[in-house]
Amino acid sequence: MGNLPAIAVIGASGRMGQMLINTIEASDKAVLAGVTDRAGHDWIGRDLGTCMGGAQNGIVVSDDPLPVFARAQAVIDFTSPAASLEHAKLAAQARLVHVIGTTGFTDEQLTTLKPAGHHAVIVRAGNMSLGVNLLMQLTRKVAAALDEDFDIEVVEAHHRHKVDAPSGTALMLGQAAADGRGVALGEVSDRGRDGITGARVKGHIGFSAIRGGDVVGEHDVIFASEGERIVLRHLATDRAIFARGALKAALWGQDKKPGEYDMLDVLGL
Repeated sequence: MGNLPAIAVIGASGRMGQMLINTIEASDKAVLAGVTDRAGHDWIGRDLGTCMGGAQNGIVVSDDPLPVFARAQAVIDFTSPAASLEHAKLAAQARLVHVIGTTGFTDEQLTTLKPAGHHAVIVRAGNMSLGVNLLMQLTRKVAAALDEDFDIEVVEAHHRHKVDAPSGTALMLGQAAADGRGVALGEVSDRGRDGITGARVKGHIGFSAIRGGDVVGEHDVIFASEGERIVLRHLATDRAIFARGALKAALWGQDKKPGEYDMLDVLGL
């Protein structure tokens, strides 16, 4: 077990944090290096196993990532854009593999993230599942095959607690469609329709977001023309698919050169 990669989890108390912890602890390919949470959280200073409703496991929840990162070869981060940028600086200094599942980054924040990729492996994806990444490939191919007579709409649904919209996955799918058509997504993106919007602009890629209940994640890419529609769909029913994908990314990055990667790289797609 001593030769297995040690992985740190940021945001231990969150739904994804707990799922990641359970996935790593159940794995025979990695060990849990340690966990952190935000300063002031009830879990800080307490035993992780007890916090998660089980037996003590000797891992104390910390609000200081430095000593946790010092024990790790990789860190998995599903937090917030601002927090992920700070973690990226520390992970780069420690030459850790930094797996980022955080969504909601602005273009400016993504530019700020780039220097960290000069020193460490960063795997960033709006969605870590195999199925979604296959859907991206299909979306790109279908968009390339169809002309602008087919309108493209990306519709996504998530639980009531999600704070960003469109989802990172929806934006990935929109980008795949734009790539397939050879256009810049920023120039054809159509979001937030409300009121008298006028007719749909030909060639635009539309986004719609649904929030409610405990929906894990649903994404449709609709290609609609006169008399027919093509619908590509992915339904996520268990967050474990994201945790397994993140763990796979952390292990994949162990022998890679510094740089920015995504799940298509990890999955060989």
